[in-house]
Amino acid sequence: MTHTIENGKNTLSRLLERVRDDSARKEDYIAPTHDLQKTTDNQGNPQIVVEQRGGVPTKLFNVNDVAFGQIAGHAGIDVRTARRLQSGYSAEFDGLINAIWQKEPAVRMLRTHAGLALTDGGVGTLRAFVSDKFKTFDHVNLLQSALPQLMDSDARFQVVNAEVTDKRLYLRLKSLVHTGDGAGVGDVMANGIGLQNSEVGAGSVSVYQIAWTLACLNGMQTQNKTRSSHITSGRDADDWGLLSDQAKDADNRALELKIRDLVRVYSSRDAFDDVLQKMRDAAADVIDGHAVDKTDVVSNLGAVMKLTKKETDDVLNGLLDTIGQSGYEREKPLSRATLINAVTAVSHKADADDVDMWQQRGGQLLDMRPADWQRVAVAA
Repeated sequence: MTHTIENGKNTLSRLLERVRDDSARKEDYIAPTHDLQKTTDNQGNPQIVVEQRGGVPTKLFNVNDVAFGQIAGHAGIDVRTARRLQSGYSAEFDGLINAIWQKEPAVRMLRTHAGLALTDGGVGTLRAFVSDKFKTFDHVNLLQSALPQLMDSDARFQVVNAEVTDKRLYLRLKSLVHTGDGAGVGDVMANGIGLQNSEVGAGSVSVYQIAWTLACLNGMQTQNKTRSSHITSGRDADDWGLLSDQAKDADNRALELKIRDLVRVYSSRDAFDDVLQKMRDAAADVIDGHAVDKTDVVSNLGAVMKLTKKETDDVLNGLLDTIGQSGYEREKPLSRATLINAVTAVSHKADADDVDMWQQRGGQLLDMRPADWQRVAVAA
């Protein structure tokens, strides 16, 4: 039976519209670097020229922040230095990059969006400067693979958030029927699915299970997660040219089938019941004593999880928010389950590209080794 995915505030509709629009403008080229030239426009912004060759006309692209960082990295220059050079020494920086491209030739894939004549004068955008081995499994491929399986699931999914940035696509959903008590009676959780992809070399294709705490909608990524890298065999390119849809499709068929299977497994009731039991076990891991210094506990957690000072402070604020919620029993001792909610609470205030990291950290705490938990639980 096919179900409709609940689409609050039309977030899924907007995501699909954005993906369709971007897909229509997408052009990918395989080019040797000796056919490329870095330039700077009159406003000081980086551009790239692909010289005419093999009957393909010369192309001009504006370079976005992601591609700029990749151009710098390919040349062995850290991004901070590259931005300084672009800002203050653009002619010299152009010359340096062009010299490297000529004297150290390589084959690169240029992922671009064609320009719109009315808005940007027809100049396209270079959005990625990646290896010719990059596998072009795009957002549209991910959604075409996963959405039918999500609609077929008896979990009946609802969109929690859906977003596309210059780096990645995120789609996170929760089940309306696969729910249950987690850390304690009344602490209701729901199963969920997360999808993530980067078309520009900023991450792998990912399908993962999320356990949502419904009271605060904190999401925790479980260890049920599968990634597939954007790497395929190299492509020969003496001349540059447009990468065909047929070449992309051949790389993608097997991965599309794998994604469908993963969605089916991770959205199952059995997979969710395993997570609920782990949360109950985490609730039983308590820190003895009611007068435990919360700052010391979070400091211990930061050391074990190798968090920065700012990240540790963010977790402390997340803990204070968690225990300040209506219905929380203030007198009960801190538990590993409480700290999981503190960690995942940080995701609510994180940038879009960092939400994933905090949800993963919640899952790492759920599966933390007993020896590491003891280091956290040592009362100061």
